[in-house]
Amino acid sequence: MEIFDAFHLARLQFAFTVSIHIIFPAISIGMASFLAVLEWRWLLTGDKTYKTMYQFWSKIFAIGFGMGVVSGVVMAYEFGTNWSGFSRVAGNITGPLLTYEVLTAFFLEAGFLGVMLFGWERVSPRAHFFSTFMVAVGTLISTFWILSSNSFMQTPQGFAIENGLIVPVDWFKVIFNPSFPYRLAHMTIAAFIVAGFMVAACGAWHLLHGRSDDAVKRSFSMALWILLLLTPIQIFVGDAHGLNTREYQPAKIAAIEGLWETEKGGTALNLIGFPDMQAEETHYAVKVPHLGSVILTHSWEGEIRGLKEFPAKDRPYSPVVFWTFRIMAGLGMLMLLTALLALLLRKNGRLYAAAWYQRLVLFMGPSGVLALLAGWITTEVGRQPWTVYGVLRTEDSVAPITSQQVGVSLLIFVIVYFLVFGVGLYYMLKLMKQGPSLSGKGMEQYDHPGLHNRALDALERE
Repeated sequence: MEIFDAFHLARLQFAFTVSIHIIFPAISIGMASFLAVLEWRWLLTGDKTYKTMYQFWSKIFAIGFGMGVVSGVVMAYEFGTNWSGFSRVAGNITGPLLTYEVLTAFFLEAGFLGVMLFGWERVSPRAHFFSTFMVAVGTLISTFWILSSNSFMQTPQGFAIENGLIVPVDWFKVIFNPSFPYRLAHMTIAAFIVAGFMVAACGAWHLLHGRSDDAVKRSFSMALWILLLLTPIQIFVGDAHGLNTREYQPAKIAAIEGLWETEKGGTALNLIGFPDMQAEETHYAVKVPHLGSVILTHSWEGEIRGLKEFPAKDRPYSPVVFWTFRIMAGLGMLMLLTALLALLLRKNGRLYAAAWYQRLVLFMGPSGVLALLAGWITTEVGRQPWTVYGVLRTEDSVAPITSQQVGVSLLIFVIVYFLVFGVGLYYMLKLMKQGPSLSGKGMEQYDHPGLHNRALDALERE
C-alpha cells in the first residue's frame, strides 16, 4: 500500500514526533512567564503564597522543559536521517536560523535554569528573580527563531536559487517573512493559553476536592484572568493570520473551507461537511451564505478561490485540515465562554463556590493542548505538498531510505515515546494532584477537616 512506502512513513514519523514535542515547549513557554509573574509579585508584596505557588509550578515547568529538550533533539536527527533532501536544499536557511536559536535562547536558558531551580538558598531574591526572568526571555527567544524558520517554509522570501539550492539574499526578509509576525503571536499566545488552562484545571480539581487555601484559589483566579485577557486577543490574531494565509497560501484556505468552486458575488461558509478529494466536492455541507466572505475577506461579496483553480498535485488534503481547523476554532469559542463565565461568577461572588463551573474548567484543562495540536496539523498539512511553499516539494525532500528502515525506527519511537513521555506526563499529573504545599495561612478555609489533618501529616513526614 502507498501509505507504507518510505515517503509516507517518514511523514508519519515526523508528524508523530513533532506532535509529541510541541506540547512540552508550549508548556515551558507559558509556565516560564507565569513563574516570572509569581516571583515578581512575591518580591513586590512579600506575600509568601506567591513563593509557594512558584515552588510548586516550577516543578511542572522543569518536567516540561526537560521533555521538550529531549524530544527536540530527536527531530533534529530526523532532518538528516529522513529528510536529507530538505536539509541539502534548504539548509542554508534553516541551518543558521536553528543555530541562532541555540546560541541566543538555549544557552541563555541553560545558563540560568540551574539558578532558577536550585538557587533559592544560594543567591539573593533579586538575583533569583533575574534568573527566572532570563529563562522566560529565553523561551520567548527560542519561539522567535523556531517560528521564523517554520514561517519561512510557509511564506518564503529573501532567497535565491543557485545550483538547485536555496540561498539567503536578504536575511531580514528571510526572518521577517510575510507570515512570521502572525504566526509568532499566534503560537506565543497559544502557549500562554496552554499553561493557563493547566493552572486553572489544577485549581479546579483541588477546589472540588475540598482545598480552598490561598495558593489554590489564587492559582485558579490568576489563570482565569490570564485566559480572559488572552482568548479574545488570540481570536483577533487568528483572524489576522487567516487574512494573511488567504493572501499567500490561497490553496490552504480553500482546503480548510472545503471550497471547490470560486463563488462570485459572495462565498458561503461550510460549517460542516465531508470534503472528497476524488469527487472534488464537499458532501453533506451545511452552508451559511456570504459568511465565508465576511470572515475571510471582511466584506459581503469577497471572493475566495476554490480548490479547482489549483492543479490537483498542488492541493492540500482537505479532509484533514477541514476538521482540524474546526476543532481548533470550536475549542477557541469554548475557551472564550469559559473565561467569560468566570467574570460573571466573580461579580456574583461565586467563583470558588460554583462546583459546576469548576467541573467545566477541569474538563477544559486539556483544551489548550488539543487546540494547539489541531492548529499545527492545520498549518503543516495545509502547506502540503510543499516543504518550502511553492519552492521545494515534500516528495523531493525525503532521504533515500527504505520503508523497512523508517518503519522500524517509527515503531521504536512509538514504543519509547509512550514509555518515556508517558511516565513524564504521569509524574506531572501526579504533582498537580498533590497541589501546592500547604501553609498555615488559609488552612482554616478547608471544607473537610480530614483533608486538613492528612495535609499536616504529609508535611510532618517531609
